[in-house]
Amino acid sequence: MFPAKTYIQRRQALTKAIPSGILLFLGNEESPMNYADNTFHFRQDSTFLYFFGMDYAGLAAVIDVDNNQEILFGNDLTIEDIVWMGTQPTLLERGQAFGIGQIRPFNQLKDYLDQAGKKGRPVHFLPPYRPENKIKLMNLLGINPDEAGKKASTEMVKGVVNLRNHKTEEELAEIEKAVNSSVDMHITAMKMAQPGMSEAKLAAAVTEVALASGGQLSFPVIMTINGQTLHNHYHGNILKPGQLVLCDCGAETEMHYSGDLSSTFPVDKKFSGRQKEVYQLSYLAHQAALDTLAPGRPFREAHYAACRTIINGMKDLGLMKGDTEEALAAGAHALFFPCGTGHMMGLDVHDMEDLGEVWVGYAGEPKSTQFGLKSLRLARPMEPGFVATIEPGIYFIPELIDLWQKEGRNGHFLNFEKIGHFKNFSGVRNEENIVITADGYRIIGKRKPKSIEEVEALRQ
Repeated sequence: MFPAKTYIQRRQALTKAIPSGILLFLGNEESPMNYADNTFHFRQDSTFLYFFGMDYAGLAAVIDVDNNQEILFGNDLTIEDIVWMGTQPTLLERGQAFGIGQIRPFNQLKDYLDQAGKKGRPVHFLPPYRPENKIKLMNLLGINPDEAGKKASTEMVKGVVNLRNHKTEEELAEIEKAVNSSVDMHITAMKMAQPGMSEAKLAAAVTEVALASGGQLSFPVIMTINGQTLHNHYHGNILKPGQLVLCDCGAETEMHYSGDLSSTFPVDKKFSGRQKEVYQLSYLAHQAALDTLAPGRPFREAHYAACRTIINGMKDLGLMKGDTEEALAAGAHALFFPCGTGHMMGLDVHDMEDLGEVWVGYAGEPKSTQFGLKSLRLARPMEPGFVATIEPGIYFIPELIDLWQKEGRNGHFLNFEKIGHFKNFSGVRNEENIVITADGYRIIGKRKPKSIEEVEALRQ
């Protein structure tokens, strides 16, 4: 954990952004896999961690802005709990470690909020993403679970986003730990892969690296020969010569800060000629996005730089045609790149996605509804301290190709006859994590092999 003063300063900064009312924070509960005592690995709510630091189930907290009070609600362990879990700090000890001196039993939270409601005082809360917290809001505030997201406090969302989007030096040090472990995961996969090996064995190997570093996975491992499926968590295939492996995985530190990297490498010792062409184009798109990054420049420009590079490269390969800017405006490139170039990253691998991309990645501006562009998670002007991923890719999705060809969609920009020869190619993606600095950006962590030469050197 960080020093108590870090959490105190964060809470003080939030109260300056919200002039009155009560700020309600609901921590997460244990989540059973198949019966109550067999739970998934516990993961605390990231905003609760950010402001209160406590990585335990069954907690809630309030900040009473008007009365300058901070109260932690929860229950101390019983002797039965201690028998199974061992000696644990008391709730008071836990709170004091993070600068919270007022402790109350959890069952007093409803009465506290009821009293505030009788006085007409607003209770601010964030959009819940766990079903149990929707039920808590129903019991505490009488809010229908289906309406809980709509009734969340936009004022509180904006206040939290504006703080969490700017990473401090101590946060960047944690993120660097996560990224360095993530690089080790990718190097392990690139060195280990060989024909006849299962995707599952590679997924297990990178998972071992994450756990051995003292943390966890920051998201379920993507390790697949079907890289055209963007979020493919199936690991049942066997690697064969001539195929590519797309690895998208990351580590999370003990303090829950994330890394998120992607790599693509051949099952063979070297890329084939066609694989090199597409991989190099993806690499150039990646570099074009990086070259666009600077404080004050919208991330949307980095996305467009990657898209233009892909369009021009596809024209060189004979797969696209026509004017580059017109093709970009029409979204014709989205046949090969139907997603975004990056997203914010921090305590969440997609940082604060539970609070809404319109606030996190767009600063309140509406998102595009165009296919491809609507999946861009980050478009706002970048500021020093923003941490994001850079991950343009090229994907040949047979079903999407067939659909667009049948519809004649963007036919004046796409050469479907030649595109058809790439239907079995799969997909390519590289991904790195960056932080915006006062005068540009820097790549976080140690170098991940990325160029064709670097990847092939590991495959020998």
